Amino acid sequence: MTTSLMNNILIVEDDLNLGFLLAELLEGEGYFVKLCKDGQMGYQAVQRQKFDCCILDVMMPNMDGFTLAGKLHREHPRLPFLFLTAKSRKADKLKGYQYGAEDYVLKPFDEDELLCKLKVILRRNSTPNPPKQAPTSFTIGRFTFHYDLQELIFEGQSHRLTEKENEVLRLLCLHKGQILRREEAVEEIYGKRDYFLGRSFDVFISRLRKMLSKDPRIIIENVFKVGFILKVEE
Repeated sequence: MTTSLMNNILIVEDDLNLGFLLAELLEGEGYFVKLCKDGQMGYQAVQRQKFDCCILDVMMPNMDGFTLAGKLHREHPRLPFLFLTAKSRKADKLKGYQYGAEDYVLKPFDEDELLCKLKVILRRNSTPNPPKQAPTSFTIGRFTFHYDLQELIFEGQSHRLTEKENEVLRLLCLHKGQILRREEAVEEIYGKRDYFLGRSFDVFISRLRKMLSKDPRIIIENVFKVGFILKVEE
């Protein structure tokens, strides 16, 4: 059934036959679609126009999908994207999630499943976060963390967090001194539970440990097969 979602979607796909079919599918659902045939053109499109989500192939000329994802993740951390690719190796999936992908869909794909995943991503990223009653600033030892600014401050020096780092640190702060259950945290951040998303979550924990190591009193304790505890020793 056709809807009026009025979202701008960027498709970066070098197989133009598939790209045109995918664009036609999304336009039939009410999306505005731009199709680019390689990563460089996709990157340039993002500099010129606002998109609500990107669908990226991996194996492309001029700039592959992983390189493009890295640039988007650094320069446009709030722009969600998913991979639509034939690369099915576990290492490729993990790499995709580590770059910040919302999802990793394998070709050939089911049209209804892809549309459902896209709607979930758009809904999740359009929902105001965090709730108004939740705190947005936290003190962590000698650090100050401003969730609403994606900012971590240590002795006057500011570091800008990525979107996923920001979300993970917020959950750790909200559960400070308590177990943050890994599966529940993954579901809250990504909207579902998945092995590869769990591995991606662990990568962000490792990054935060490194950032917070400037204050040796701060510990992110690993509770085996359960989750993590943020502690500040006296």
